Amino acid sequence: MKGLGTIINVICILLGGTAGCLAGNRLKDNIRETLMTVNGIGVVVIGISGALAQMLSVTDGRLTSQGTIMMVVSLAVGAVFGELLQIERQVARFGEWLKAKSHSDGDNTFVSGFVSTSCTVCIGAMAVIGAVQDGISGDFSILAAKGILDAIIVCIMAASQGKGCVFSAIPVGIVQGAITLLAVFVGDFFPEAALGNLSLVGSVLILCVGLNLVRDKQIRVANALPAIVVAMVWGIFE
Repeated sequence: MKGLGTIINVICILLGGTAGCLAGNRLKDNIRETLMTVNGIGVVVIGISGALAQMLSVTDGRLTSQGTIMMVVSLAVGAVFGELLQIERQVARFGEWLKAKSHSDGDNTFVSGFVSTSCTVCIGAMAVIGAVQDGISGDFSILAAKGILDAIIVCIMAASQGKGCVFSAIPVGIVQGAITLLAVFVGDFFPEAALGNLSLVGSVLILCVGLNLVRDKQIRVANALPAIVVAMVWGIFE
């Protein structure tokens, strides 16, 4: 059944987020703050490792790097488009709507938790490659593995930032479902270079999410999301 991978992923996020909320309600504020900090460091490491895996390679016994120019151009162009479109404001507005609908008016971390968690679990190679593979062949193994990882990540984030993190299941369902549907019709059109570029730029954005969790000055990560599209277009035409 094509699309089953996204359904599994969404269920895993809901289960992990619910468990995190139940645990977080029993934690003292200082423990939740420390938990958010160490989780941010973990997300930073995930972003760095993903970016380095795409940038570094061994050629003739020497360590070489690639994709630097593509990454910088994609981030710059994507950020300009994102700022013009005010994507983060729209995502936050959706978060405010979810906050009202879920009767969470007293939860001051709802929107920030929703935005940061959504960016963490929606961006990355596993999300796109897994959804493409699910759409082409019905193989949901990558998304099933991603679902387990997401459950752990969302559980920790929900324990420190509240139930807004649980609602990250909505953008995951929409984004991965759309990619799966697209792959059903044009899956063979995705070249390997485009997916590699997406993985590199997506990992950098995940790194930015981690930085937002450990420092006061915030990076508008959602406004940089068009960089992923620029990176994929670069890979298609290079």
